[in-house]
Amino acid sequence: MSGKDRQPRDELRDNDGTRERAMRILVVEDEPKMRALLRRALTEEGYAVDTAPDGPQALALTDVAIYDAMVLDVMLPGLGGFEVCATLRRRGTWLPVLMLTAKDAVADRVRGLDGGADDYLTKPFSLEELFARLRVMIRRGPFERPAVLTAGDLSLDPATRTVRRGEEEICLTAKEYALLEALLRRPGTVLTRAMLVEHCWDLGTSPGSNVVDAHIKALRDKIDRPYGTQAVETVRGAGYRIRRDGGRTPASRTS
Repeated sequence: MSGKDRQPRDELRDNDGTRERAMRILVVEDEPKMRALLRRALTEEGYAVDTAPDGPQALALTDVAIYDAMVLDVMLPGLGGFEVCATLRRRGTWLPVLMLTAKDAVADRVRGLDGGADDYLTKPFSLEELFARLRVMIRRGPFERPAVLTAGDLSLDPATRTVRRGEEEICLTAKEYALLEALLRRPGTVLTRAMLVEHCWDLGTSPGSNVVDAHIKALRDKIDRPYGTQAVETVRGAGYRIRRDGGRTPASRTS
């Protein structure tokens, strides 16, 4: 169903008569008492709340309504929370997702975050903390944050720390990987040397040194030159950027 067919968000009227949109939350929780508690608490906080007892119903609701955030339990029958979140991201649905889990293992939290979740809470939790985390997520709003970063046929998977050109895996050093990740998270955007140093090196490294240039050259030797591409471009006097097409079409100017 297209975005035009989706139900509009609820609207409230402020004291001066102007319309103010109510934030709409989808709560996905299979335990009836917890689901009712969350619905009541969030409604009292001023949210418009829909609920779903399982993954398939949650996905169906996101097809017909627009939500500002989702509260998603991990332990759902059938289609679990991890799978629901991953399905949303594959569909290009970027509403903020807060995962609820009874598990406290680091591996479970990492799996959820790598799968596209924005935050998590471990049960039991306080409602005040839930409200605070939702406010933060909603302020950030929905923005594209794919689990796998791509530019043309160049891809980087943060979960497995693998880089590929098409189907061919490329081995990078830790610094080369960090540089590529920084560039791929902002395709088409110029990143200064200082920005790249801040992202990839510790505070003791001088932004004025040639350390970035040397590592960019090494990165190009692995992701560009063997493939006849030019993904990483130099913007003279400014810094570097990665082309959205991954450099498959040769640039008009060499760097």
